[in-house]
Amino acid sequence: MRLGSGAFAASCVAIEVIGVAIFIRGFFPAPVRSSAGPEHGVETPAPEPMAGASSNWTKLPSPLFNKVVIVLIDALRDDFVFGSKGVKYMPYTTYLVEKGASHSFVAEAKPPTVTMPRIKALMTGSVPGFVDVIRNLNSPVLLEDNVIRQGKAAGKRMIFYGDETWLKLFPKHFVEYDGTTSFFVSDYIEVDNNVTRHLDKVLQRGDWDVLILHYLGLDHIGHISGPNSPLIGHKLSEMDSILMKIHTSLLSKERETLSPSLLVVCGDHGMSETGSHGASSTEEVSTPLILISSAFERKPGDVRHPKHVQQTDLAATLAIGLGVPIPKDSVGSLLFPVIEGRPMREQLRFLHLNTLQLSKLLQENIPSYEKDPGFEQFKMAERLHGNWVKLHLEENHSDILLGLGTKVLRQYLGALKTLSLSLSTQVAHYDIYSMAVGTVVVLEVLILFLLSTPHVLCRKAELDVPLLSPVFSLLFYMIFLVLSAIHVLVCTSSESSCYLCSLPWLAAGGVMVLVSVLLCAILSALIRMVIDGTLLKKRAAHPGSGWSEVDLLLLLGTVGHVLSLGASSFVEEEHQTWYFLVNTLCLALSQETCRSYFVGDDCEPQHHFQVEEQGCSDILASTLLDSTSYNTPEPVRTGKGASLSEAQGSCKWWTVLASPWLVLICCRLLRSLNQTGVQGAHRPDLSHWLTSSDHKVQLSGLAALSLIVIFMLVQKGCSPVSKAALALGLLGVFCYRAAIGIVLFPWQSDNKVISKGIIEARFVYVFVLGILFTGTKDLLKAQVIATDYKTRTIGLWEIHSGLVLLAALLLRPHNLPVLAFSLLIQTVMTKFIWKPLRHDAAEITVMHYWFGQAFFYFQGNSNNIATIDISAGFVGLDTYLEVPATFLTVFGTYVGPVLWASHLMHFLSSEASNGPALSRACFCYALIGSVPVATYIVLVTSLRYHLFIWSVFSPKLLYEGMHLLITAALCAVFTATDQTRHTRA
Repeated sequence: MRLGSGAFAASCVAIEVIGVAIFIRGFFPAPVRSSAGPEHGVETPAPEPMAGASSNWTKLPSPLFNKVVIVLIDALRDDFVFGSKGVKYMPYTTYLVEKGASHSFVAEAKPPTVTMPRIKALMTGSVPGFVDVIRNLNSPVLLEDNVIRQGKAAGKRMIFYGDETWLKLFPKHFVEYDGTTSFFVSDYIEVDNNVTRHLDKVLQRGDWDVLILHYLGLDHIGHISGPNSPLIGHKLSEMDSILMKIHTSLLSKERETLSPSLLVVCGDHGMSETGSHGASSTEEVSTPLILISSAFERKPGDVRHPKHVQQTDLAATLAIGLGVPIPKDSVGSLLFPVIEGRPMREQLRFLHLNTLQLSKLLQENIPSYEKDPGFEQFKMAERLHGNWVKLHLEENHSDILLGLGTKVLRQYLGALKTLSLSLSTQVAHYDIYSMAVGTVVVLEVLILFLLSTPHVLCRKAELDVPLLSPVFSLLFYMIFLVLSAIHVLVCTSSESSCYLCSLPWLAAGGVMVLVSVLLCAILSALIRMVIDGTLLKKRAAHPGSGWSEVDLLLLLGTVGHVLSLGASSFVEEEHQTWYFLVNTLCLALSQETCRSYFVGDDCEPQHHFQVEEQGCSDILASTLLDSTSYNTPEPVRTGKGASLSEAQGSCKWWTVLASPWLVLICCRLLRSLNQTGVQGAHRPDLSHWLTSSDHKVQLSGLAALSLIVIFMLVQKGCSPVSKAALALGLLGVFCYRAAIGIVLFPWQSDNKVISKGIIEARFVYVFVLGILFTGTKDLLKAQVIATDYKTRTIGLWEIHSGLVLLAALLLRPHNLPVLAFSLLIQTVMTKFIWKPLRHDAAEITVMHYWFGQAFFYFQGNSNNIATIDISAGFVGLDTYLEVPATFLTVFGTYVGPVLWASHLMHFLSSEASNGPALSRACFCYALIGSVPVATYIVLVTSLRYHLFIWSVFSPKLLYEGMHLLITAALCAVFTATDQTRHTRA
């Protein structure tokens, strides 16, 4: 069967998405787990060791605290409490830290620093998998052993108020609860008031054992306006007053019960300098952990500096404090200052229970556990502990007993530290089988792309896929049977769980069929290449065209970017690669325009519009560059190409020569707007200056000017109705930002009461949908009336205009210049470079791809999850809706690539009346999007034990997967829009 190159590319990318999904599922595995599943009853604890006999202490120790209150303040950074902000805005908490009965720590959170994995770490003591950053959007029930489950099994009455993520992780565990939506980031007042309103009644009652409060307001303020916003101080003061209320209430209850209570103040993760989180910067992983209790004695003048611990240490500490078993999967160690004031026998008992639990987990996950230094330390400590218990029961109170007890303590603490470190570094077992299958699928698609490229370009954008050939069918069945046998062998012999083995046989068989089909297609393409080899050699004798500097730059730049992904520094600073490439491209285009104008036809690159003069051998010289023009065929010229002076038409020569330099200046200005990456993210930039509260007037003026420029650049291709809708929509964008207090109208005061801007944002959505509907209607009309190119061109531009309006609404005001400059560069490149120089469709496609990637970073994005602006997903929403919020967040993140792809589609459709240009562009776009993904999958597989695999390479893998998914969607739109000659006939 014959497929158009666009349909073929869209199908291949869709298959590649499946392969990447399988690979990601295997690459982000489950962390180390205990083989013993969580039982519903309280487990019998290990007895106390004793030399030569059995101890009479076989039960768990009694709880250390009568009541436990956990106050989790989302995105609470350590310097918000221990720094200058804490002194200024949290005086009561600061007093407790410096002089009160408390122990303070800086708890390190492992990436990904998002809420759901951090809650799992706090309650299970385990290190969650990196893929939990995706599950964070829809938290599943937590099946691992945890403190909450152990507390319920022990009969503890637990109450929860706050982030509803807890209710999804621990359903039916709380006797009383009230959840709040965590993803509606525009609300930072009601979301906390809904928690605090329960406090007075609950604190007066005594019918509970554990109270958990999760406040979200601070995190939401960070997402909206960053850590330096004045709102941060107000929220910290509010939290301080709440902590004072809880602490004083607990103290009054202790006077009645004479039993100590514990107040835990902590954060789930920190907050980056941009107000987001998810990565591994110091600001994101450093959280305060404060344990406050009258049981902690503190002498006057006792200065305690916060010690650095792991966030996973809290689970073991809470379990000991509540008198319940430590979660089986916990890799944390007990915070020793909590039990430091207890009798020596209790201290040793607590430490023994913790080290015994860690040693069991080590045995179940590391085959050579006996050689582990921590296990050896544990065994020695256990023997010494047995000797100490024997002496203690003999009522020997000599100095020998004290010295031996101190030695056992040190031995246990050393074993805890070593065991915890060993288990934390052994965080996961990769699903190699799923990774291998996913890699095979992706590489098969890439090979098929590369083999098909010359045939697609040579044969008028069509490809033969021999799916019905008898030989093909026989080969397919043979390959399928072999792969099925391998699958059965792996699944029946594998000791660890494999994702593909857990799938139903029908689904796993579908994957095997897919691999077999792709392999057969590759073999078919190779055979066809051998058969056609003689003909190609004969055609190669025809004189071919040379490569221009732009051709070489596009090819070498694409290959160089792909190779750079193997270095962690280049991944962290990938924006520098794209900035360099687009700047170099501008210089190359400047050289080409000068040579075309001043030198003339003799030196003009031979890559223009003459289809008749191009041979198939010319196309085979380059797999990325299409030598067939998208322009309307013109009379054959005597020269090999059109000179600039002939092609420019009404364009002044100086505008054409100056246009690459104008684009270069625009790119340089955009680099100064947002500092991104790792090395330079902390440096001051224009966006930080604009977003500060002192420069709201300047931000308002810049936003208004950007919106005016956007309207002037977009309205030229719209119908009158769409022009009016666009103008009103852009006005609504400014009204929305003014309503939420980010920008100001000239007559508006700075102290105006702000709102959520729901009405204003929905006002803009109406015009966005209206413009998109009008464009889609025109596009469908042009598909029916195949010769109506003008209607199709207008329809595509109106769709592009609707996307621009949506982008203007979702981007933050300081990023509106990015959108304006993007449209300006598109206009300049179209009028003064691509049309006069008659670049072919493949070159234009690669240039659009490069600029789309550069603008992804111009708006402040990076390969760091923390730079994702999730507030874009809640513009105009008054409640959390998963599908719209996800779509808006993704679109707001990938505005650059999407808008440049939509401009590419409009440009080629308006210029190409000979059909295949848009189809070939789709093929080239899919190819240059697939090469980095396939290469990166191979690289991360080989680097899976690299030091920065979780902090650098893993987030980039998620970005690449999402970018490929967007590429698949764009290719589908390309294919649906394309009008082939068969359709027009």
